[in-house]
Amino acid sequence: MKRFFDPELVLRTYRNPLAWLVLTVDLLPILAIVIYGWGAVPLVALYWLENLVIGVMTILRMIGTGFTSLLNLAGLVFIIPFFIFHYGMFCYGHGLFIRSMSGKGMSSGGEDPLGLVQWALGSGQGMAWFVGAILAVNLMLYVSDYILKGEFRDADLGSEMFAPYGRIVTLHVAIILGAFLAIGLGQPLLGVLLLIILRVVFGVIVSMLRQFKREAGGDRTADALAQGV
Repeated sequence: MKRFFDPELVLRTYRNPLAWLVLTVDLLPILAIVIYGWGAVPLVALYWLENLVIGVMTILRMIGTGFTSLLNLAGLVFIIPFFIFHYGMFCYGHGLFIRSMSGKGMSSGGEDPLGLVQWALGSGQGMAWFVGAILAVNLMLYVSDYILKGEFRDADLGSEMFAPYGRIVTLHVAIILGAFLAIGLGQPLLGVLLLIILRVVFGVIVSMLRQFKREAGGDRTADALAQGV
């Protein structure tokens, strides 16, 4: 891990235009605050919707493993439906939690998953554009790294399935910390800024892990950590 803490790794990471693109997308919520007056609720809703995007990308990554062996192809028949149900319920519970924290209750949308998505998309002006930017950058990384660079050939079906869960826990903790900071200091904007800072730092670390993985020749630990920008 000493190689990962090499200061020059940051410089090598940001020689790649995709790393700058990821950073730009991570900073977009600042524009939402300035232009649309977003507060904590739409920002948290955006990060929750990002988890759904990561779930879709995980399914695409798992499908990619099906081209490497018949065993993986057969495993997809069970793994993908299981992941959709399990990850979907995980996100659903997380979504209900953040909506209850927002004070909106159930009046702004139904309890069904689609109603929750509708609530999140309608929680802030221009939300669809920001979600679209997140989806676009993830698709670019998927095509660039996973397909064109052949990462799917070394992918492990089980590792791909469990990779996104860590980011949900990280975001969940960040939301709670941001909420306590906002309540304790009586400054909601500080909580919002904390969430953005934590998300940007998370994105920088993920980009560095992506570079570290490439230099390490496809280290599987780094690969699992680097998923889900």
